[in-house]
Amino acid sequence: MPADRATALIVEARERLCASAVRALTGDVALHYRDGRLWRGDRPLPLHAPHLRTDPHDDDFASLRGAADGAALRLMHSDAEVHRERCPADPVARLVFELLEQLRCETLTPPGMPGVVRNVRHRFEAWSRAFHRSGLLDGHLGILLYTVSQMAWSRLTGEPVLEETEGLIEATRAAIAPALGSGLAGIRRRRNDQAAFAIHALEIARRVSEMIQAARADHSSAGADDPDDEAAARKTFSLWLGSDEEEYKEMGIAVTGTSRALDASADGYRVFTTRYDEEVRPATRVRRALLDEFREKLDARIAAQGINVSRLAHALEAALADPERDGWSFGEEHGRIDGRRLAQLVASPNERRLFRLERHTLVADCAVSFLIDCSGSMKAHIEPVATMIDVLVRALDRAGVTSEVLGFTTAAWNGGRARLDWLARGRPRHPGRLNEVSHLVFKDALTSWRRARRDIAAMFRAELFREGIDGEAVEWACTRLGARPEKRRMLIAISDGSPMDSATAQTNDAFYLDNHLKEVVARHEAMRDVEVLGLGVGLDLSPYYRRSLALDLSTPPNMKMLGEVVRWMGGRSALIEATPAPR
Repeated sequence: MPADRATALIVEARERLCASAVRALTGDVALHYRDGRLWRGDRPLPLHAPHLRTDPHDDDFASLRGAADGAALRLMHSDAEVHRERCPADPVARLVFELLEQLRCETLTPPGMPGVVRNVRHRFEAWSRAFHRSGLLDGHLGILLYTVSQMAWSRLTGEPVLEETEGLIEATRAAIAPALGSGLAGIRRRRNDQAAFAIHALEIARRVSEMIQAARADHSSAGADDPDDEAAARKTFSLWLGSDEEEYKEMGIAVTGTSRALDASADGYRVFTTRYDEEVRPATRVRRALLDEFREKLDARIAAQGINVSRLAHALEAALADPERDGWSFGEEHGRIDGRRLAQLVASPNERRLFRLERHTLVADCAVSFLIDCSGSMKAHIEPVATMIDVLVRALDRAGVTSEVLGFTTAAWNGGRARLDWLARGRPRHPGRLNEVSHLVFKDALTSWRRARRDIAAMFRAELFREGIDGEAVEWACTRLGARPEKRRMLIAISDGSPMDSATAQTNDAFYLDNHLKEVVARHEAMRDVEVLGLGVGLDLSPYYRRSLALDLSTPPNMKMLGEVVRWMGGRSALIEATPAPR
């Protein structure tokens, strides 16, 4: 079994065990883990404290169990409404208040569960050591925030602060103890009463916020000439918490439901007519002069962002490559015995270079297809989407990875000619999909980015954007990928909303297309032929795609955002292993 597949299975098994522990403690059967994050049904649960963030690939199992037990205790002992009412608006105070509430819940372990106590203590201590070794204690803000976390944890649990860092924090602890002393005593006394505890936790959180503001003011008045000082301070705090402050701005999630029409249909998903469906190349429907204008506009946007395409290409190559055997390396001191060199052992008994090793090289044997939702609402986002896609395709080209750029829309609003045919036939009930689908090819797999760069700019054509029938588009794109010879095939569907076609929704029900999309994605996950990912534009698409990423494209894509996308693309679902097509 390949090493990456074995690792994925181990990670999946650990997540199942952690999810079972959380469900056993809370009694909530909807809880499960996905990519190291706890979810309830189709919604990810917030990470309330830094030590709850784990890496399923790097952290030991005791840390994963500790984070899972901590999350379960928070769900058991914290009233979300009471907490929300008392949570301060100031970002720094809010994050400290969240941490204190999490630590309170971790001290309320049910009797007779010493294993849970050990797990949560191990996780907090492991996070503390990792923070110390990261070097963040060198700065004033880092040592202040770390000291507060250690003091609060020690006061609530009765455990001593981490011995490894006790000497480092002693001076800071002595300096801030007078200001926080009464609050720390209060949270210890009131830890069994959330509302009373919140009074003292708010006092600590506000005082810590005031200390940070005062420290920043003192640093500014000292005449520091580093223009990035404020950004560095914010980064320090974000790393301490384990997330950016932006994570507290909840990303909307796609709304879905059950389709009675689809469930009641013996034939499953239906299409009233395919007579008017089309597959087109949008660039052929745009005047050459206008297409050149679109391309110049796109090039200007990319140049303004200063994106390093070569760096992205290297990152993509590393993310998508797999090791492949590339012959043997001879004359090694360990490995398999090389029979051709045994004579040397007789002639030179001290000779050790009698072995051979398999030589491997990284090969990005992968095909990536971008499928862009060209429904009406996406018109507002198409410029940043086109920028992101063009840069990624160019980088994939440099990395030697095959790519396609596809799109989907409808050829008409409100059903078009398909609906007119339905009306002419007496309006039969539940006709299924009732519109003219239009599948778009901006760049095919056989065309390089350089030759297709003008065609990609056809995304700016306003007439493309109508309605969206996502399930059929995903099936079409997967069929195209399935014909490719590459070992790994990946489809990235980019959308800002749920499937929507007004004629289909009115004649069936509101979730007819939603449920078909779920069925298509689930079928390909089960077949393991194509990895289907969902990239949400300002929206969480997790109800439809097991592997999803939500991006805020209100600002143009930059290297940080594109790097996040590359890392996400490089991740592998434990449920999907690409099956090679016949060569």
